[in-house]
Amino acid sequence: MSRRIEASTIKEIQLFKYYRLIRKWACKTYDLKEADLELLLYLDCEKHFTRNDFIKGVHIYSWDKSRWDRLRSGGWIDVWRQRNRTSRKYTIYKTSFKAQQLIMRIFRILLGEEDVPSSERNVFYKNKTYTDKVMNKAMEDMKNDPTR
Repeated sequence: MSRRIEASTIKEIQLFKYYRLIRKWACKTYDLKEADLELLLYLDCEKHFTRNDFIKGVHIYSWDKSRWDRLRSGGWIDVWRQRNRTSRKYTIYKTSFKAQQLIMRIFRILLGEEDVPSSERNVFYKNKTYTDKVMNKAMEDMKNDPTR
């Protein structure tokens, strides 16, 4: 039996209230582009995919010729099953353990089960730029939000 989540439930728990902040934190922390992170979310839902599935998923994002190579060499996409030129025509891929852990961490932060790190290891901690200061303030506000 599958559970169905209603739109009102998602609105009630305010799941996307801090999505932009968490997305920016994840991208800067893990050295990803925002389109790459969202593509990983899409591919993780696919479980297993071919290179053609990847190309179909990329259509709605900005053109980036090196995205596939960057995600593969960065350890975000792994080979699930190698092609053998006789019975298997395509190599099948999956999101890596590293990508799956990042995605689960984003979900835990969105649900309020985990907080964004606020120690010296946080990429925004040093307050080098105005953006870092704004992000630190927003993260502090998110942590102190009683409705979260």
